[in-house]
Parts: sequence; structure tokens; C-alpha cells
Amino acid sequence: MLNPETVNIKSVAWKCSVVVAAMILLFPPDMLSSLEVKAAALMVVTIGFWATSIIPEHITALLFFLLAMLFSISPPDVVFAGFASTAVWLVFGGLVIGVAITATGLGKRVANRVALQLEGEYPKIIGGLVLVGILFSFVMPSAMGRVVLLTPIAMAIADHFGFQKGSNGRTGVLLATILGSYMSAFAILPANVPNMVLIGMAETQYGISPLYGSYFLLHFPVLGLLKALLVAGLIVWFYPDKPNVSVHQAMLKKEEMSGSEYLLSAALLVLLALWMTDFAHHISPAWVTLGGAIFLLFPGIAIVSKQQFNQKINWASLLFVAGILGLGGVISHTGLGHTLARQLLSLLPLNAHNDFLNFVSIALASTVTGIVTTLPGVPAVFTPLSEGLSQATGIPLQTVIMIQVLGFSTPVLPYQAPPIIIGMQLAGEKFSSAVKLCFVLAVLTLLFLLPVNYVWWKIVGWI
Repeated sequence: MLNPETVNIKSVAWKCSVVVAAMILLFPPDMLSSLEVKAAALMVVTIGFWATSIIPEHITALLFFLLAMLFSISPPDVVFAGFASTAVWLVFGGLVIGVAITATGLGKRVANRVALQLEGEYPKIIGGLVLVGILFSFVMPSAMGRVVLLTPIAMAIADHFGFQKGSNGRTGVLLATILGSYMSAFAILPANVPNMVLIGMAETQYGISPLYGSYFLLHFPVLGLLKALLVAGLIVWFYPDKPNVSVHQAMLKKEEMSGSEYLLSAALLVLLALWMTDFAHHISPAWVTLGGAIFLLFPGIAIVSKQQFNQKINWASLLFVAGILGLGGVISHTGLGHTLARQLLSLLPLNAHNDFLNFVSIALASTVTGIVTTLPGVPAVFTPLSEGLSQATGIPLQTVIMIQVLGFSTPVLPYQAPPIIIGMQLAGEKFSSAVKLCFVLAVLTLLFLLPVNYVWWKIVGWI
């Protein structure tokens, strides 16, 4: 049952987004062009609706498509660019793989084996799943791939511990798996897309190429480990529950794997090998995933039957992800992202004699930029501004470039991070569950982890 206070907050929030959008249109800021004004109004309404889930997310995405086209904010190839994006096809392939893992019973089998190692109190389960996500980040470079592979297994783990759909425990297990696979991976150089965009931009613009080891030493102790502890602690706090184990090891030994399970296991091993070695073959994880989905659907194999395909694939997920990517494309195409980022930087209280104030200001600016551009867009917008920030603050250029990691690793709302969105959609969990967790985690990161990061960076000689 919904909390009346929560419903009231959501109602106020989405109405405020409509009012703000109307004010932007009626009293356009001087710094924005007419096209940017329309894009800003659409952005505020769309994000407001997604953040509050006042209507289903895929309907908000459809409204975005309609309004963007009716008001000619961007051409169709920009508005609908999400459908051509690898992310949408990764979601599609992930949905098919998820159906296969569930339908064959392989997910339940693997989950029960994993769950046997996590037997105990609820905090141990949540902490263990966060740790699994971090370990996978070292061997599997694609966050999308990690989420696609682990989410169906996490759903089966929730079943193992008796967490029914809609329960705190099920939400907690899935959030621990998704966020554990994503948040700490920002501290591991090749493990998330924004990291790699940053490295590419830094190398092409400034000839700076951070090494794996130095990047890891700088970011992992705080951004990796401490943030993982925060994630686990917040999940236990917000979604408390008690496990009710119904499957035991003795029962598992009696079960024989079916032919479909063997075939699916072999297919997943091949997919995992291809995901892990994308640095060598340069095939996008999306096309690897799509190839796997086609194999599972192929006549004569049909691990996922035509009936299962028609009934169990969540098509709303594809619309939602395409809408998020389309919004990012519109913001970039209209120039709104660069305009707002420059305006934000002009307002920062930068001072050449106060390193801590500069450190916090740049990190906060990176975080706010991510609200507008989504996280993968932050390094593309922010890196070109780094040299000017270095000159204004006296902080070395390489350090300024690295500070933005603290910002784009802090999603304030889940829509900024496609892997979180994809995981929640694959799991069939409420978007609002991730909204609350991401927002509080962002606040704690800015209030607590930023100062700790500053101290650590001083110790290792980056400031």
C-alpha cells in the first residue's frame, strides 16, 4: 500500500515540473536560444514524470517522442535515435536471455547454489550480492552485460530466500545485484562506459592516458569499497526483510539438468567469453547479446518458444530505454547540455587558493551536468572545459580530469544510468525503488564521500 505522504510528494513534484516548464516557455532565459528553450521545457517535464513515475515510464517516453516531433525540437533521426542504439538491442537480447534462464530452470539452479553460500541474515545476503557485482566488474567490462547476466539469477535468488514479488527482500536483492554491478565499477577503468569516454576524450584532447593501476589506486578505496558499503547499508535500511529458505542442498543433489539447461549453459559460457574479451574482438556487447538471443529463439533450438516470446517479453522496457536515449540526443543536438554546463561552471565559487572548495565545486558541477546529459554524456561535455578549470584553480589538469569521475559516478536519479534502468526493467521492479536509493546515495556521496576522497587524494599526491 502506498504511503499517503509519498503520493503527496510525487504529486507536488510532477506538478512542479510542469510549472517550471511553463515558466521556461513563458519567460525564456537570455542564455538559451529558442530551440534550447523548447528542449529545456521538454527535458524538465520528461525528467519530472520519470522521477515521480506519476504515469508508467514507457508512456512518458511516448509523450516525449510526440512532443519533440510536434514542436520540431530535433529531427526524427535524433528523437528516435534510441531505437538505433546498442542499448535498446542489449535490452532486447537481455529480455530473451532472461526468459530462457527462467523458463529452463537454470536460473533457479544457479541461484540456489549461490544462495547456499549466502545463507544467514539479510545483511549477509545483500552484502554478498554487492560483492559478486564488484567481482564481476573485474572480469566483465560491460556493465550492461553484467546486469543482463546477473539480474535473472538474482530474481531466482530472491525466490530461494522466499522473497515474493513486491516484497522488500526481493527489491533489496535486485538492487544489490544491479547497483553492485554498476556503482563500484566506476573505480575500475574499463568497467563502465563513462570511464572509457573520459579516457578517450583526455587522450585525444590533452594527450593524457591514465593507467589502470593509477586510476584504480586513486578511485577504488573510496569510490569502490566505501561506496559499496554505503549501497549495501542503504538497501538493508530502506528495504529490511528476513529470508525464509525453502531449498536445501540435499534437494539440489537429486535434480538432474535437462538438455535445455545444458544447451543454455553452453550458450551463456560462449556469451560470457565474448563479453569478457570485447577489448580484443571489438564487437559490442549488444551484438553479442542479440546473437545469443537469436540462437535461443531459432527454430529447432527454441529454448524460448514463440508463445513465451509473445507473452513474456516486456516491450515497454524498450520504449523506456529508447526514450531516455532520445532525450539525451535532443539535449546534445540542441546544444542545451553545453550551454547549461558552461553556465554552471561560471557560477562556481572557484578560488586559486582553496583546493578543497575547488575540488568540491568541480565534482558537484560534474554531478549536476549528469542530470542534464546522463552519465555517459558528462565526460564529452566536461573534458573540453578541464583546461580552463585547471587554469582558474591552479589544480593540475590531470587531477581536474579525474575529479569529474566523482561526479559522473553519482547518479542522482536512475534515468541517468542506462544499466540501472535496464536492470530494473528486466527485474520488473518499480522504478521508484531505485529513485529513492539513488537520490539518498547521491546526497551521502556529496556530504561524506567527497571530503573522504579529498583526504585520500592528498595522501596519494594527486592534490
